[in-house]
Amino acid sequence: MKRYLLIGMTLFMMSCAPIRVNYDYERGTDFTKYKTYQYYGDMETGLSELDTKRLLDAIDLKMKEKGFSISENPDFLIDIKSNEYKEVQRNNVGVGLGGGGGNMGGGVSIGLPIGQANANRQIIIDFVDEKGKGLFWEAISESVFTPNATPEKREAQLQAVTEKVLAQYPPKP
Repeated sequence: MKRYLLIGMTLFMMSCAPIRVNYDYERGTDFTKYKTYQYYGDMETGLSELDTKRLLDAIDLKMKEKGFSISENPDFLIDIKSNEYKEVQRNNVGVGLGGGGGNMGGGVSIGLPIGQANANRQIIIDFVDEKGKGLFWEAISESVFTPNATPEKREAQLQAVTEKVLAQYPPKP
């Protein structure tokens, strides 16, 4: 029970950090025909092995809630890619020195960064129908990432990302 409470509290706290998701899908796709899925066998997620397992577990749980099941003969395949990047540092303080007199002038100015740039993670989830349409749905999520977070916080963050990503699948007609 304590574990669920901890995960719930962590999810609540993580919800304060925005998770932005962009969706795209192939128009005219009949999403009702997709009921079973599988992951690409040679998938290179760009995540650590433990984070990959956490993300796949979160996806499996959410897909099961939505009525989908894993199959050896799936209707579609899931591919996951990710990358990490630092935000451009926007906070800085300017220090200037200037002088002038008569017809002459001069000045020196420098910007000093304040704080530390946020580390962000982008996760791309593709749903691919290899027997038909090819790529038919894609979600790209971006969120703040803490590289030295505890395993519980990493799990909670990946669950929050999965929740937000799959909230719009299947798209409403």
